[in-house]
Amino acid sequence: MASINDNYLKLKAGYLFPEIARRVNTFAEANPDAKLIKLGIGDVTEPLPAACRTAIIKAVEEMGDRATFKGYGPEQGYPWLREKIATQDFQSRGCEIEAGEIFISDGSKCDSGNILDIFGKDNKIAVTDPVYPVYVDTNVMAGHTGDANDAGKYEGLVYLPITAENNFTAEIPSQKVDLIYLCFPNNPTGATASKDYLK
Repeated sequence: MASINDNYLKLKAGYLFPEIARRVNTFAEANPDAKLIKLGIGDVTEPLPAACRTAIIKAVEEMGDRATFKGYGPEQGYPWLREKIATQDFQSRGCEIEAGEIFISDGSKCDSGNILDIFGKDNKIAVTDPVYPVYVDTNVMAGHTGDANDAGKYEGLVYLPITAENNFTAEIPSQKVDLIYLCFPNNPTGATASKDYLK
């Protein structure tokens, strides 16, 4: 009989962003005249530009015609797309990034979890605090932590506080760690790390 990954049982109830949405909705119902500035997940402020809409329509039309249908793309992404990203997003800004250094994925959540497959379970993990919740949750699910304590912090993770007192940049950990998740621009503070800090 198949068994379950018990690490999933360590996850705290509820994902952060749906919880934020629930609280915002509760507040809005109780305070209908309040003007809220929403900065949560999915709170985009601008529509898709014409260039994007046109490209999406063209791509859908190509996928609907047997002569131009492509199926699955290469595992690293289409070479033409990787080349455009290298030249237009990086090289045009003076960054020496080549197309071969770029891969196209289905999103950061999957990548954050999948990259853990190449690291051993005995690695000591550090995360900034606050941090994008996926960085913590994927390590919990992969078995890199113990249980959560009453404060919601997981045993086995090293938390690096990001506060106004340290200019929203974490101190280098005093204990040995193997992997550090740096979340910049930080979610949810918006703080960024300078080049000097990263060195």
